[in-house]
Amino acid sequence: MTSIKHPKPPWLRRRLPTKPAYGKVRGLLNDSRLHTVCQEAKCPNQWECFSCQTATFLIMGSRCTRNCRFCAVAHGPSEPPDPGEPIRVAEAARDMGLRYIVVTSVTRDDLPDGGAGFFAQTIYEIRKKIPDALVEVLIPDFQGNADAIRTVVKARPDVLNHNLETVPRLYPRVRPEAEYHRSLALLKQVKLCDAEIPTKSGLMLGLGETRDEIRETLEDLLDADCRILTLGQYLQPSKDHLPVEQFIPPEEFDKWRETALKMGFSEAASGPFVRSSYHAKDLYQAVKS
Repeated sequence: MTSIKHPKPPWLRRRLPTKPAYGKVRGLLNDSRLHTVCQEAKCPNQWECFSCQTATFLIMGSRCTRNCRFCAVAHGPSEPPDPGEPIRVAEAARDMGLRYIVVTSVTRDDLPDGGAGFFAQTIYEIRKKIPDALVEVLIPDFQGNADAIRTVVKARPDVLNHNLETVPRLYPRVRPEAEYHRSLALLKQVKLCDAEIPTKSGLMLGLGETRDEIRETLEDLLDADCRILTLGQYLQPSKDHLPVEQFIPPEEFDKWRETALKMGFSEAASGPFVRSSYHAKDLYQAVKS
């Protein structure tokens, strides 16, 4: 398929929020020496989220041991995780007044447990500082390490998210260091360890997938007992990343949400600007209600 060369369509253009909270959040994160996936992954929603005084914390550094072709997060050698980071995340979340906190990480294949213990420690510190907080984690695949997955589950996050990102046919091109069935197995294991923790996953559309492939992938997620879904438009972070093959119109995203709910998902967020943690609290509350 020929790569799209024309400019972004009108529905992908929007005004940047200018609320004072944007600068306040950026300043707090800088002072706390914390990273966010909003900034490192060049998320198109960061201005909106920061202006609403929320952010998704990125733990264990800002450099990833993998080099996925879609992701703007820097790749290369990483320093050992900072043992003081979990406390700083908890304190920053408290100072921001957050009651629903999303924590993700770079992939750390260089660590024996992939960073699972660091996720658990961050959850524990948040619970200490903000006892009534809800915590969602977006975890890497830990290379299929079952003990690592159990470590995170035992920390009892309120939602456990692991993204498939794309359909299986495109994995060699989009996620060459990941494995589709390993990610599905992770989601299944979470439910086997603790059936009460809701699992969540997401796909980027516009990478060259077909409608049949999307539907088959959604069926695989349902078979893994995953019931919360996010679907968003892939946007090329730079000329060195994979090009966009198709811009999906908003009405088609709306149809995919309807399809997902009819298939059996408890809740689905689907739209051009939807990302894993975008309005995550609203999605969680919709499922719980």
